[in-house]
Amino acid sequence: MSVIDFIQSQTGMPEEYKNLSVPEMEKRVKRIKEEFGSRLFMPGHHYQKEEVIQFADATGDSLELAKISAQNTQAEYIVFCGVHFMAETADILTGPSQKVILPDMRAGCSMADMANLHQLERAWEELQHVFGDTIIPLTYVNSTAEIKAFCGKHGGATVTSSNAKKMLQWAFKKKQRILFLPDQHLGRNTGADLGIPLENMVVWDPIQNNFEGDYRKETSMILWKGHCSVHEKFTVENINQCRKDDPEIKVIVHPECSYEVVQEADDAGSTRHIIETIKSAESGSHWAIGTEMNLVQRLINQHPDKMIRSLNPYMCPCLTMNRIDLPHLLWSLEKVAEGDPVNIISVDSGIARDAKSAIGRMWQSS
Repeated sequence: MSVIDFIQSQTGMPEEYKNLSVPEMEKRVKRIKEEFGSRLFMPGHHYQKEEVIQFADATGDSLELAKISAQNTQAEYIVFCGVHFMAETADILTGPSQKVILPDMRAGCSMADMANLHQLERAWEELQHVFGDTIIPLTYVNSTAEIKAFCGKHGGATVTSSNAKKMLQWAFKKKQRILFLPDQHLGRNTGADLGIPLENMVVWDPIQNNFEGDYRKETSMILWKGHCSVHEKFTVENINQCRKDDPEIKVIVHPECSYEVVQEADDAGSTRHIIETIKSAESGSHWAIGTEMNLVQRLINQHPDKMIRSLNPYMCPCLTMNRIDLPHLLWSLEKVAEGDPVNIISVDSGIARDAKSAIGRMWQSS
């Protein structure tokens, strides 16, 4: 069953939840958390709304949260406040007696949706014809369980924005070329960081099922034509404007931003790197941050001694991540309390096995 079919098969949240007051919803969420105690674990991604993240038992990036969830073996229910691929990863890593729940099944990821198994199998066949058995697949953790499983089955691994450089180095010891998906920008930025010329990185268009431009025999990386709909919106013009407005400002961005933006910024790194950099920065320092707005606003609130702004003040929050709101959180928790949980994420055992192999290779190699 596809994600779309699964979403359509789910029972929607009753309308009555939309009419509850915030204090009433918060009161009911707290009551359920107290009632279940360690039997309930709620991880919350950094990009979640404040109304949701306030109840999180742990905050972090997607893989970090999935790993923490797996360590909470007493938890019968993992109510994952994030998006679909994150909940899938949590289900892959947690035990068979644990149930992973996504409060709103519409909380997907546009980047993860830019690579599906049919496209990848079709691409792999063509790439094998062009380059032979010289390619190893790597996938960003921001991908579906099926894509992770394909990489695991073909000797590849997953990567995070924190360890992408190490994983590329690992992969190049295995094969001459890397197929990197689904985010072309993280792949290009990491490859460039390793000294790979841009002309030796070619983009693969999964819709057209061919290369975007010419490939060369020296091609080292095949970059899947995918991107983050939030981070791709940051531009060099944004950086120039920030520096014009404030000559003291330092620009830090996520490596899901375009190559041009990363090159122009003062610093680039994972969400954790951004958070730690701002945390350790001097009081009174000025920063423009190129990442999701909920996190930027949280950093502004947490560090009033620093001048912090979004690199693009007109940027919208991640729309799919923002599907998880207080009404959906309360509804999913009350269904758990009633003994009738909804939106349970369950990955096929074969897919989970191969996906876990890809994740395991990453943990062993980074």
